[in-house]
Amino acid sequence: MYLIKQKKGRKNRLLRTVACMLFLIPSCLLAQTGGITVKGQVTVNGEPLAGVTVLVQETNRYAMTDDGGNYTITAVDQNSVLAFSFIGYKTVNETVGARSVINVAMEEDVQQLEQTVVVGYGTQRKSDVTGAIASVNEGTLREVPVSSISQSIQGRVAGVYIQQTSTSPGKGSQIRIRGNRSLSASGDPLIVVDGIPFQGTLNDLAPDAIKSIDILKDASATAIYGSRGANGVILITTFRGTGNIKPQLSYNAYYGVASIAKKYEVFNAEEFVKYREISGYGQPDPWLPQEQDYFTTHKSYDWQDELYQTAKVTSHDINFRAGSDFISGGLGLGYYNETSPIPGQEFTRYSLRGNLDMNINKWLKVGLSTNNSFGLTDGENVDIIALKGVVNFSPLVNPYDEDGNIIAQPLSPREDGYSPLLIKNEDLWAQEHQRFMSFNSLYAEAHILPDLKYRVNFGFFYLHDQYGEFYAKESPFQDVPGSPSKASLANTNVYGYTLDHLLYYDKTFADKHRIGATLLYSVEDNYVDYSSVTGTDMTADYISYHDLSTANEGVTAFGSHQRKTLLSYMGRLNYAFDNKYMATITFRSDGSSVLAPGNKWHSYPAVSLAWNINREKFMEKLNFIDMLKLRVGYGQTSNQSIGAYSTLGSMTQTKYNFGEDYVYGYYPFTIENAELGWEYSDTYNAGIDFSFWRGRLSGSIEAYIQKTTAVIVSVNSPASSGIAAATNRNIGRTENKGMEFTLRGSIFRPANPEGFSWDVDYNLSFNRNKLLSLASGQTQDEGNGWFVGHPIDVIYDYNKIGIWQLGEEQEAAKYWSTPGMFKFEDVDNDGMITPADRKVLGKYEPDAEMGMTHRLRYKNFDFTLVAYARIGGMLVSAIHMRQAYLNTLAGRLNNLKVDYWTEDNPTNKYPKPDLTRLNNSFDTTMGYFDASFLRIQTITLGYSLPKSLLSKFGVTELRVYLTCNNVATLFSPYMDDGGVDPQPTGYGSQGTTGGPISSRQLTVGLSTPPVRQFLLGVNIRL
Repeated sequence: MYLIKQKKGRKNRLLRTVACMLFLIPSCLLAQTGGITVKGQVTVNGEPLAGVTVLVQETNRYAMTDDGGNYTITAVDQNSVLAFSFIGYKTVNETVGARSVINVAMEEDVQQLEQTVVVGYGTQRKSDVTGAIASVNEGTLREVPVSSISQSIQGRVAGVYIQQTSTSPGKGSQIRIRGNRSLSASGDPLIVVDGIPFQGTLNDLAPDAIKSIDILKDASATAIYGSRGANGVILITTFRGTGNIKPQLSYNAYYGVASIAKKYEVFNAEEFVKYREISGYGQPDPWLPQEQDYFTTHKSYDWQDELYQTAKVTSHDINFRAGSDFISGGLGLGYYNETSPIPGQEFTRYSLRGNLDMNINKWLKVGLSTNNSFGLTDGENVDIIALKGVVNFSPLVNPYDEDGNIIAQPLSPREDGYSPLLIKNEDLWAQEHQRFMSFNSLYAEAHILPDLKYRVNFGFFYLHDQYGEFYAKESPFQDVPGSPSKASLANTNVYGYTLDHLLYYDKTFADKHRIGATLLYSVEDNYVDYSSVTGTDMTADYISYHDLSTANEGVTAFGSHQRKTLLSYMGRLNYAFDNKYMATITFRSDGSSVLAPGNKWHSYPAVSLAWNINREKFMEKLNFIDMLKLRVGYGQTSNQSIGAYSTLGSMTQTKYNFGEDYVYGYYPFTIENAELGWEYSDTYNAGIDFSFWRGRLSGSIEAYIQKTTAVIVSVNSPASSGIAAATNRNIGRTENKGMEFTLRGSIFRPANPEGFSWDVDYNLSFNRNKLLSLASGQTQDEGNGWFVGHPIDVIYDYNKIGIWQLGEEQEAAKYWSTPGMFKFEDVDNDGMITPADRKVLGKYEPDAEMGMTHRLRYKNFDFTLVAYARIGGMLVSAIHMRQAYLNTLAGRLNNLKVDYWTEDNPTNKYPKPDLTRLNNSFDTTMGYFDASFLRIQTITLGYSLPKSLLSKFGVTELRVYLTCNNVATLFSPYMDDGGVDPQPTGYGSQGTTGGPISSRQLTVGLSTPPVRQFLLGVNIRL
């Protein structure tokens, strides 16, 4: 049992609830079945074996052994054959004959027990794995029907933190494995698809194409990928045809509708009238003529209801696989479409994939695979403009005229902004994002000797990304109404290849010594081309962004080109003795083109050891232990995730006036950085893997510490230097340390195939991040939000300690305040609130994250519940800050519904409304919340039709299911205070006009509200 001390009662209640769920795994006995013909006991090494399936061959009659290994079953006749089977053991067949008692002793099937795990450039038996590797199988991935596989694994793997970066359809997620370790370099993990590094995102891959995911977390596991694996590695295995299988055709589809889970809470008409009167805005006549109608008709308007629509989601996926001894392959087609409750927002993805493997002869095998997707995203940023209006427009104003038409400027003449409802007219605007991805690989594998194998992999990646936008003169996107129309078009092409030469040697000596060696020579070459053009005052609106040569003014263009190359050598040696003691030694050397001469190359080692304790003789009497393995490891990785040409000096162009003419000139933009090198991370990892009571309870415990040195930091040059851009330097040190717990259990196991079963998965992880040092003994960098001794991402601001109340007038006056205004901590006790009074208020990183999955089955029904929780940490809500008229409390426009101060309501949450608050620089403090929550992500109820019925129609499997996504969010202080979702919606300030928010930090801004989906799906296999 663990204990975490919290300050708030609500957080304590959440922790108690989570703890109760986490340890809700009772010790339950297996049910027994009745029968009269044959009975007996199944044992292994003289001990009873529970859960063994006893099948009367050529019938549908089953039984299962109980906790004592006993079974009872009715046999058809003396010629009946009983098949005794259990995962990890050899199947035993016994003819009944004249016997009424049949006892069976089962033997371990070593090959079956040794499940393989993808470890990078190959596979390993699970019992031989020495590093920290987490696996997610096909069944787990299919439990959450979503647009991106990242959503399927959110909260499912300990130490893997996944947060959304947008709520609009088709957007991706931020993935961090064991926290952030770098200040300026990328923290994204490496994605490897079928053995080849993947340059796209998880959103480019259709979820139905993915068979399994293996995640490498510690350096002893990731070192094999060198600098590309510094932030962890996600290994994706796609479906392929396999040898000797009949042609299989499967179809997976679902359709659903979605509605807003929670609207933004704003003042209704009555509350708005009171709020404006208290603020003093517009006195003595604060009401527009169109608002004054309310006082006679009492008719009000909910602008959000006028905007939102019912969203829909559709998915279709067809897969075909077949194989023989000579050739096998597969083909898949996918279609996914999701609309938004915001009109004009939509995401569509088409996918095509295929693979082919051929055994040319006994020693040569070749194959290829291709994954292609085409994505269309419309209106990805339309929510920001639309919602800003519907949240703050007056609820007293009718959005429509007498004929039912949208009033273009409903708050005129006080406000000249356009109605947000005009986004329903898509002739006035366009935001169209097209993304085509093609990922292809070829391989040839030759067995030179029985124990020696050579393999060559070649992968080619191509990505074309195009974004076009257009805003007409009357578009609500225009900052200044009546401005000329404007359009822009940007194109990005990313392409490159990877070539790997691999040599494998595997040999077993004297039945107890196993050696596996891998040698690698790898080349990677990547290119990025970018171009953009903008223009204003388009000749005709229907041209949109498609021909910017028709722009009458303001045509500008920009372009860039980048090339990055990586050359690598790697060697790995695996050794196992008697299935008890394992060791893995890895050595990798990388050379990167992006670093400075003399610093391009770096070599680093990794070593890990494992001990299968349960195989020792002194453990023989502990029959309840199936597996107990201790692992330790050390490894070094590095990070070169910086932009190409970062070490080179550069010039930028500007215009100089000469009378009525101008000429182009150039000035230094960046300076040469000949000393820039690699970031280094040293990781120590210790882990325990266990399985008890024949798999009834299993899991793992991990502990790690990771220190990163020579951290790349962006440093600004002195203003006197004339250098505008920051320069990367290797000057920082960071540390991550934490623990991870994974637990899998069977609460109920069925006594027969149709009996009730209940399985659970839990994971819990802690990560503590700390900045150890900056340059030259510097203890803080306020501009970047870095403070030595604190986590990398913290909140640094004034400490709000309440609101000045009546009776405190004299004390408040010392700080130029009055009752109803914020009260701040005077940190330096100088009698003033100045920037010197700011302090570190909290961290973005949670205290802990937890995930759980419950799976229940009875007969042909299945039920799955998936949930995850975030405990502790702070959330930055940009919409509660001094953003563009959302929470100003100035009375000018409508406001988020907050508990503001009045003489009759002396709250300490929000200050008194005041028309002078529009420029209050302290209002950033209104946006900080406890980030804790517990989310019931998915509930699914499925039913599989009986196979006896399906066989008549040539169908192998047919399952229908109902799913609810985003079921409920509980124990969230942010939602209790009016927020719509405690998860991030983007990076940085998201429109906030002040505050210490870095562009790298995930925050909650104004965006499409979360939706609750209801899906009806079907899985068919022929």
